[in-house]
Amino acid sequence: MSITTAVFGTLSDGRTVTKYTIENANGTTLALLDYGAYIQSICVKDKHGIRRDVTVGFDDADGFEHRTDYQGAAAGPYANRIGGGMFTIDGVTYDLEKNEKGVTTLHGCGEYNKTLWTAQILGDNSVAMRYLRPDGLHGYPGAINAVITYTLTDNDRISIKYDCVSDKKTFMNPTDHTYFNLGGYDSGDILSHSLTLYSSRYTPVDENSIPTGACAPVADTPFDFTTTKKIGDEIDADNEQLRFTGGYDHNFCIDGADGSLKKAAEAICADTGIRLTVYTTLPGIQFYAGNFLCGVPGKGSLPMEKRTGFCLETQYYPDTPNHPAFPSCLFNAGEHYTSETVYAFDTVSD
Repeated sequence: MSITTAVFGTLSDGRTVTKYTIENANGTTLALLDYGAYIQSICVKDKHGIRRDVTVGFDDADGFEHRTDYQGAAAGPYANRIGGGMFTIDGVTYDLEKNEKGVTTLHGCGEYNKTLWTAQILGDNSVAMRYLRPDGLHGYPGAINAVITYTLTDNDRISIKYDCVSDKKTFMNPTDHTYFNLGGYDSGDILSHSLTLYSSRYTPVDENSIPTGACAPVADTPFDFTTTKKIGDEIDADNEQLRFTGGYDHNFCIDGADGSLKKAAEAICADTGIRLTVYTTLPGIQFYAGNFLCGVPGKGSLPMEKRTGFCLETQYYPDTPNHPAFPSCLFNAGEHYTSETVYAFDTVSD
């Protein structure tokens, strides 16, 4: 195992962005940026022994600063959406910035992914990213000391551990927003990927992608991935939920979630044989099929077109602060939010 560092570029204000690359004995690499705590690349061998970068994103700092759609981002302090851009804690209503259509708050207004984090190398296979957010930024209460630790093992598992603590009672729900394409970032759309989600329920949304408060069964709907199927099989079905979001962009309720590490999803690209299995301690996972990618140039100057990457964002449910029946992510002052997500890679034969 080894960790190397290199200058990745500079931000518009002149600050330097550093890339940290962890490599294991198999030649698998995980590249991280201190800007935005982005996962810049994950390179793994396919069934033919060819190394492929299976993440969609950018090869330059300018892309991550100015052209990003959260490709590989650390999203927080509250990932996903908060309806109406507000919530109430102990009778006090907090009015947040509404950075999506002027109606909702999305991914903490891009706070975590627009921050230059402090990186710390831990041994020969881990990097910790640290950020102390100020109280009140974008309307969120609490100065939060956030630490995200990324570890690559020799069996091609990437562990992402979160440890966040606030000086005020607040909601915390960070996630990783990596876009995957297991054929490689340059291989076209992801519609032929096979997907399994270990979720028998999902949270339907309204026209603004805000959960209605229901946890509906996936059975007999296009949202049923309990039996493996291709992402493209029903993505354009005549279904109101799919019309609201232009395809899959929904939270799935992980079966048996109890705070221990559970298998949440499995995706396979038949062409490369690369399999991604996602484990998490969290109760939900957002499956997003890249419906709003719109041709912005990315790695190799190739345009990132619609559905050329998919996300599996582990999380508490979207808009949890406004749905008391959802699993709570409200933490008292001094109480630690902790979670772990694991991306495990291997290959399968035909």
